[in-house]
Amino acid sequence: MTLTLPAPAKLNLFLHIVGRRPDGYHELQTLFQFLDYGDELTFTLTPGHAGVRLATPMPGVPDDDNLILRAARALETRAGRRLPGVTIAIDKRLPMGGGLGGGSSDAATTLLALNHLWRLGLDLDTLAGIGLGLGADVPVFVHGQAAFGEGVGERLTPAHPPEDWFVVLKPDCHINTGKIFSEEGLTRDTPKIKIAPAFEGDASRYRNDCEDVVRKLYPEVNQSLEWLSQFGPARLTGTGACIFGRFPTESAARIIWESKPSGITGFVAKGVNLSPLHKKLTELE
Repeated sequence: MTLTLPAPAKLNLFLHIVGRRPDGYHELQTLFQFLDYGDELTFTLTPGHAGVRLATPMPGVPDDDNLILRAARALETRAGRRLPGVTIAIDKRLPMGGGLGGGSSDAATTLLALNHLWRLGLDLDTLAGIGLGLGADVPVFVHGQAAFGEGVGERLTPAHPPEDWFVVLKPDCHINTGKIFSEEGLTRDTPKIKIAPAFEGDASRYRNDCEDVVRKLYPEVNQSLEWLSQFGPARLTGTGACIFGRFPTESAARIIWESKPSGITGFVAKGVNLSPLHKKLTELE
């Protein structure tokens, strides 16, 4: 049996750092929205061959660090019994280290796919709990609903931001998340906001608190933000390096995309409040 599922990108429509915890992690408030664009994973059951394997190794990512394999093995451990083997192939479209949640999304798709294929019957809260052990962004992908995130991003309240179109650009640099969060100049005391006002009024009141530090350390990001800001508000997602601009229609977004500077990669995609992964899983029921 073979199952192919999407692993969509996410955007942080804003990202406020509201404090620092005793364990060194940062307290965040953020608004997650999915895009109708991302990776695609294909899962093939191999009952004659035990264990979970990748069809092709991912360049530069050791198996022990690969979130797809770590998710599968965590689910095997949770099941506590022998399960059919599975081979996983990935069509990787999202850049690594881009702030789009690609690795976390791949992990969430793996958890949901294998829960289905192995007939484990685990609910979303249980799967999100397993996912949190892999990364703070995994739970929002498991639940599959645009959300206001708090804590390290794992405390989620469903949200319904406008489903606009986005130009997403990937400047030619790789950003180390740990380095950004350890920078002395990072804003860590943005006042907390209530959930309801987070989706009302002027969106320009909100920002990404990592952006100033990233712009100073990575000129490529600064240049891309300056260019995209000509056409409306542009913002960093996560700790970057990807940036995005919001547009009301696909045609408006594509006009801007066609005029982007050479040497910058990226894509145009629609913001969606229900994950494409969950739409696909619903069709299987």
